[in-house]
Amino acid sequence: METTFKRPLSGIIPPLVTPLKDNETLDVESLERLIEHLIEGGVHGLFVLGTTGEEQSLSYDVRKQMIKESCRINRGRLPLLACITDTSIEESVRLAKKAADYGADGVVSAPPYYFATGQPELAQFYEELVPQLPLPVFLYNMPSHVKVSFAPDTVARLGQLEQVVGFKDSSANAVYFQSVMYKMQQRKDFAMLVGPEEITGECVLMGGHGGINGGANMFPELYVAMYDAAKARDIDRMLKLQRLIMQISTTIYSVGKHGSSYLKGLKCALSILGVINDDFVASPFYKFEVPERAKIQAALAALPIGEIEKLRK
Repeated sequence: METTFKRPLSGIIPPLVTPLKDNETLDVESLERLIEHLIEGGVHGLFVLGTTGEEQSLSYDVRKQMIKESCRINRGRLPLLACITDTSIEESVRLAKKAADYGADGVVSAPPYYFATGQPELAQFYEELVPQLPLPVFLYNMPSHVKVSFAPDTVARLGQLEQVVGFKDSSANAVYFQSVMYKMQQRKDFAMLVGPEEITGECVLMGGHGGINGGANMFPELYVAMYDAAKARDIDRMLKLQRLIMQISTTIYSVGKHGSSYLKGLKCALSILGVINDDFVASPFYKFEVPERAKIQAALAALPIGEIEKLRK
């Protein structure tokens, strides 16, 4: 299968938020501003409809529009991946075909959720799904959301399929990440990408290829600088940048009491920064009220934003 990106895919590939006006209306103007902001910040790729992009809360029409508009705005400047996770194999295939038609470069798939699959069932599911897909495939490990984790041996089994070109791990388990990477060491073209930005630097030091980091929606230059420092093994610079990343993680993502706080905080911050027009969050969630918004405002004010912007190439 011909691919339009260098393998293994490397660097910072932000999981885009999905700017919304309401549950059925994509805010295209904000999406344009977001993508230009990311490209100017030096990111290495774009990932739409991931967990940060609220895929499972969006209608199929909005999902398709998000892919189509993102591809149009991107104009092939960066590799663009689209998430196709679904409980229905047919819906995954349909969305992947649309993504290919619109100009996406690859698709990303987490295990089907609701009924938890065993490892043999999970492998069989992907051995049925992958040959039907028109684009290269990245496996997406998100056990906190789908209740199933890819066993390292399952990744190795699926990695025998040439069309499976990478793995995104959001388990936040560095030992697990290392175990999968060890199993896949013979596939030199296979990308090992990490979700949690708090451990991206150390995973790159261990040989990982980059991060799919939500915070890059806000400050792409910061996460690109962290990746560059890790690649260069500049530990002093890494430690300095890591402190900024942890300041973001422990303030902007921690307002509120629920699992949705990360998403609400991120979207709220983006609206305050002027990257998106509104921080509308798709049902069943709702954006922050005035007290929480004030806390996000204070968290942003405490960041050395001028220093972060100077990191921009």
